[in-house]
Amino acid sequence: MAQQQNTFLYALSSNNAWAGYKAHQNPTFFPKLASGQSPQILWLGCSDSRCPETTILGLQPGDVFVHRNIANIISPTDINTSAVIEYAVAHLKVKHVVLCGHTSCGGAVASLGDSRVGGVLDTWLTPLKAVRAAHREELDAIKDDAARAVRIAELNVDAGVKVLLANFTIEEAIRDRGLEVHGVIFDIASGRIKDLGLGTKGGSGGEEVVRGRHAQLVFRGGRGEMAVK
Repeated sequence: MAQQQNTFLYALSSNNAWAGYKAHQNPTFFPKLASGQSPQILWLGCSDSRCPETTILGLQPGDVFVHRNIANIISPTDINTSAVIEYAVAHLKVKHVVLCGHTSCGGAVASLGDSRVGGVLDTWLTPLKAVRAAHREELDAIKDDAARAVRIAELNVDAGVKVLLANFTIEEAIRDRGLEVHGVIFDIASGRIKDLGLGTKGGSGGEEVVRGRHAQLVFRGGRGEMAVK
């Protein structure tokens, strides 16, 4: 209990130091942040503690609207995800929707096994189990366990992107104002994000820059990387 309390107190102390540093670095940072948000990116990712979107993108608070869940599963019947998508796309008018899977994903590993995880997690991982069943031959041919887990994570992103492209709010925004949908994988071991070439611009080439408060993110079409410059 004492260790848990110390961890929490350290987090509060760290926040205080961070807020002081940011305010000193840019006195207008927090007042501008409090005045409203206009993010250009909706990030749909995994709840894994090693994948904090704003940090790994090199962006700042206010740059990314976020929804994360176990194994970054996109289900058309999940009202939580649907509400986030509708608000970000229809009201905040984001320019990019990014679905991000990652390496070393516990949900991906669990979906490849035949034993139960337990509780509601088995129900939640059902779509990922369905991805496994749909690609069983390909996955079974991969002998390395880590490589197999990465591949099902990629296939999960592919399945999620297809659900996103069928979402009415997203369909409408693509048609009316050129919203872009991207599918990517974050490699925890290298810190790099790889564009899987999925979504609205798969394989088209081209490049677009999303400017944040203190950085810019470059989206490259086709199989490439999203790089912070």
